[in-house]
Amino acid sequence: MFLSINNVNKQFKNRDNKEETVLTNIDLQVKEGEFVSILGPSGCGKSTLLSIVAGLTPQTSGELVLQGKTLKGPGKERGMVFQQAALFPWLTVEENVMFPLRKELSKKEAQERASKYLSLVQLSPYAKHSPHELSGGMQQRVSIARALAMDPALLLMDEPFGALDEQTRSRLHEVLEDVFLETKKTILFVTHSIHEALKLSDRIVVMGTQPGRIVDIIELNFPRPREKAGEELLGYEERIKALLKTEIDKVIEKEQQYATRR
Repeated sequence: MFLSINNVNKQFKNRDNKEETVLTNIDLQVKEGEFVSILGPSGCGKSTLLSIVAGLTPQTSGELVLQGKTLKGPGKERGMVFQQAALFPWLTVEENVMFPLRKELSKKEAQERASKYLSLVQLSPYAKHSPHELSGGMQQRVSIARALAMDPALLLMDEPFGALDEQTRSRLHEVLEDVFLETKKTILFVTHSIHEALKLSDRIVVMGTQPGRIVDIIELNFPRPREKAGEELLGYEERIKALLKTEIDKVIEKEQQYATRR
């Protein structure tokens, strides 16, 4: 298996200095070249799980194996795209994409690779622009190009389109799908959006909360692009909504209890 997440658990100390379980018994197998979305309510540990896979947060117990090697800490075989583009404002678009390559490639090789991925995300004309000259959606495309330029085996995306307006988000869905089909990268994608997950994913991992756990894994055997599969996907949408309703009610109840105590 390309990526194996085996019985991963995570505990944090809460505000009362008591152990609180954020993730429990997470078991997930991801195949090479697969697009897997992680979907669930706020507080279910989606981003924490992605951070553990990235090596940015240590798990309390359990094991992660990528391409036969146990993961411990960050590594260049994993690329990360966050909700905010986090570009260096003093560098050009091209220089931002080249930045992670500065110790591994010559300047010419880094420029060639940056050019390749800026073309893939349709930003070649903006290579010499500064980040502040780009829209939010364009900045996020630069962030995707930068992650791809490192040629990671696994691309991790933590709600990369969450802060964007609906039209921009829809356009970036098309860009990301093109990138996925072109590069054949394995993608683990965190989202709050059912529509986004249905449009992009081969499988959707639905998570519950308190504690965070996997409640279902939904396989989508639909050809891409999926605009013509709208009616067929409706059944999956209703299924996911039903799964999430109980979990979202838990979150609301906990927030109400906390507000009452205050």
